[in-house]
Amino acid sequence: MIKSARRCDLHTYEFERAVVKVSPPSKLVIASRESRLAMWQAEHVRAKLSALYPQCSIEILGMTTKGDQILDRTLSKVGGKGLFVKELEVAMEERRADLAVHSLKDVPMELPEGFVLAAVMEREDPRDAFVSNDYASLDELPDGAIVGTSSLRRQALIAARYPNLVIRPLRGNLDTRLGKLDRGEYAAIILAAAGLKRLGLPQRIRALIEPEQSLPAPGQGAMAIEILNGRDDLLQLLAPLNHEATAQAVSAERTVSRVFGGSCQIPLAAFATVDNGSMHLRAMVGTPDGKRIAYAEVDGAAGLPESVGQQVAAALETKGASDILAACRAMDAG
Repeated sequence: MIKSARRCDLHTYEFERAVVKVSPPSKLVIASRESRLAMWQAEHVRAKLSALYPQCSIEILGMTTKGDQILDRTLSKVGGKGLFVKELEVAMEERRADLAVHSLKDVPMELPEGFVLAAVMEREDPRDAFVSNDYASLDELPDGAIVGTSSLRRQALIAARYPNLVIRPLRGNLDTRLGKLDRGEYAAIILAAAGLKRLGLPQRIRALIEPEQSLPAPGQGAMAIEILNGRDDLLQLLAPLNHEATAQAVSAERTVSRVFGGSCQIPLAAFATVDNGSMHLRAMVGTPDGKRIAYAEVDGAAGLPESVGQQVAAALETKGASDILAACRAMDAG
């Protein structure tokens, strides 16, 4: 059975129109994972905030999360995406940090009680990237070639189109994954294009995989800022960093995932585009072996992202989504 989506975890941004303005504090602390990509994202947010509030001292608190430490097992086996954010949330609870910066696709669909996503920044390229030293695309890989990915979504979509390839788990930060490719452990790996571009590595991309072939994960390419609920002062300070169209799109995407109990344990994709107040949302759910996949898409009002997400989830249900999820659970139990 699918689950009813709870309220959206993206805050409504009424503070942009507030009459009374909050003065920036003398100091803000950003909590971040210590991977190179995470630190780039934190530095990017610090630069944006420093430009807005030059009188405010902004520091970055680098932290190592359990998700960074456990590299010999897939996320679906060790606790899911929350392993990348828990330590950062504890730092905010203990007032050692004021905000945390995340890749939105790493943020669980259900935030812990007491936390809220205060801003979603403008999305980078949401597509998957094909990375290889020897081949130009998935189509060029020979039968039996080993492809690395950390995502069950990517695994399912690749297996469905290329059943003769061998798909193996790939964990670690971006540099670690590229190192495994360069040592010849994989013929190719699939990464998020956004991370490669943000770190100045677009030359490692041999081909960008269009959404028609590899539908992105909910929130892929977007950065989110998390704070403690009730920090209205921070909501107002962070409001200028929020990108409305991106926030609407990822709200719809995360609604689809939330309806189906979305986590890294099920192959699920959702990708929305916004144009002139209209939204187009595509989504899929499948089994990890790619043998059963359901797709759905709807158009709706960008201003009602949760409704659009609910509609596409309902459309997926008519195509057998619950049966597919039951098959996923059976595979996982086996």
